[in-house]
Amino acid sequence: MVQATDLPRNEAGIATALGVLKQQFGERFQTSDAIREQHGHTTTWIKNQMPDAVVFARTTQEVSEIVQICATHKVPIIAFGTGTSLEGQINAPAGGISVDLTQMDKVLAVNAGDLDCRIQPGVTREALNTHLRDQGLFFPIDPGANASLGGMTATRASGTNAVRYGTMKDNVLSLEAVMADGSIIRTGSRARKSSAGYDLTRLMVGSEGTLGLITEITLRLQGIPEAISAARCSFSSVDAACQTVMAVIQYGLPVARIELLDALVVRAVNGYSKLSLPETPLLLLEFHGSDAGVAEQAETFGALAEEFGGTGYTATSTTEERNKLWQARHDAYWAMLALRPGCKAVATDVCVPISKLAEAVGLAEAKALELDLIAPIVGHAGDGNFHASLLLDMDDADEVARAESFVSWLNDLAISMDGTCTGEHGIGQGKRPYLIKELGGAVDVMGAIKRALDPDNIMNPGKILPG
Repeated sequence: MVQATDLPRNEAGIATALGVLKQQFGERFQTSDAIREQHGHTTTWIKNQMPDAVVFARTTQEVSEIVQICATHKVPIIAFGTGTSLEGQINAPAGGISVDLTQMDKVLAVNAGDLDCRIQPGVTREALNTHLRDQGLFFPIDPGANASLGGMTATRASGTNAVRYGTMKDNVLSLEAVMADGSIIRTGSRARKSSAGYDLTRLMVGSEGTLGLITEITLRLQGIPEAISAARCSFSSVDAACQTVMAVIQYGLPVARIELLDALVVRAVNGYSKLSLPETPLLLLEFHGSDAGVAEQAETFGALAEEFGGTGYTATSTTEERNKLWQARHDAYWAMLALRPGCKAVATDVCVPISKLAEAVGLAEAKALELDLIAPIVGHAGDGNFHASLLLDMDDADEVARAESFVSWLNDLAISMDGTCTGEHGIGQGKRPYLIKELGGAVDVMGAIKRALDPDNIMNPGKILPG
C-alpha cells in the first residue's frame, strides 16, 4: 500500500467539535468505523486515512454551520460526494470532519430556454441526465463513474466527450460555496459571459475542497443531438492511430468522442466480451448532429483513416449497433482486470499535446515492458489525455515499488513534453510532487491564495499544495 503522510492532529479541537456536532446533528452525525472508513476510502493505492466523524448535511446553511464550528476549533473539513476520486482527495491526513453532501441531491431549477440548470452538489451525472431527458437536454461531461457533480466540479473532471464539449471548467457558469470562515458566497450569475472582477468560478473549479465547500452549481446544458453515429477503426500501430487523430482535429471534424485502446486492451476485451477485433490499436468514435451531418462526419473520418492505413472501419447510427461498437470501451475496465485475476487496477493519467500522444503512449508501453508491469492504456485521444491502468499484486512490495517508479517516470515524461501530470484525475495527495515540477513558482501563488482564504488550513489539508 502506498503511504500518505499523516499531518499533526488538533486533538483538543477535534474532541470539542465532535461534541458540538453530535449534539446539533443527532443521527446525521456518525463515528462508526465502517462509515468513517468508507469516507476515507480511496480508489487509488494510497492508504485510507479516516476522518474522526462524518456529518450528513442537507442544506447550504447546515454546511455553513458545520464549517463555523470547525473553524472555531481549527478542525479539518473534507467534502465527500460519491468517493470516486483517484488521487486521495477525500483522505483525512490530519483527522477531522467529513461533510457528506449526498443528501443535497436536488435539481433546483432548469432553464430550458437558456440551456442551463442549478443543482445541489450531491446530484450525480446520471441522475441529472435522467431528469433532463424529457426536456430534450443533457449534460455532456462523462468521467465514466457516476460521480457527483459537486465532486466533478471540485476536481475539474472531464471524460470521453471533452474533445467536443470541454471539461467542467467550460460547463460551470457559477457556483455557491461555503468558505473557510463559514461565509456563503456566489461566484457569478447565469449570464454566458462577464467582465465583473476576478473569475472566482474558475478558481473554485478544480480546487478540490481546499478553498471552500461547493453547495450549489449552475451548469451549462446541451440539446440532445438529433442523430448520433458511432464508428471504430483498427490500425497497425499507435502512431498510425494518433496520426489519424491529429488529421481529424486539424481538419476540424467535430467529433464528440475519439477514444484510443492499445493492443493490450483490445486483447483483453476480446477475451472478456467474446469479441474478435484485430488485436492492434483501435479508435472508437462518436459523432453528434443532424442525420445528414453525422453521416458526412462518419464518411470524412473513414477517408482520413484510410490515408493512415486504417482497417475494418465500421460506422452506424442505430442505437443497438452503436452499443455494440462501443462495447469494447465500456468493458475495458473489467476486461483489463480479467487479464490478471485477483489483482488491483491502479489508474494514473497524464495529458500531452496531441502531436506528442503517439510518442508518449509508445514510450509508456515500452517502459511498462522494461519494468515487467502489465499496464494497458486507454486514451481520450482527441485531447491528448491517456490512462495507464497498472494491474498489481498489492502484496508484492517489489512490484508496487516498480509501479511507483513507472508512475513517477510517466508524470515526468508528460511534463517534459510540455504536458501535464494529470489531465482529469486531479492532484490530491498522489500528484503533489509533480505539480511543483510542472508549474514551478505558480505553486507559490496558489499557496498565497490558500493562506488568504484559509489561514488556519482547515479546508482539506494535505491536498494539492506541499506541506
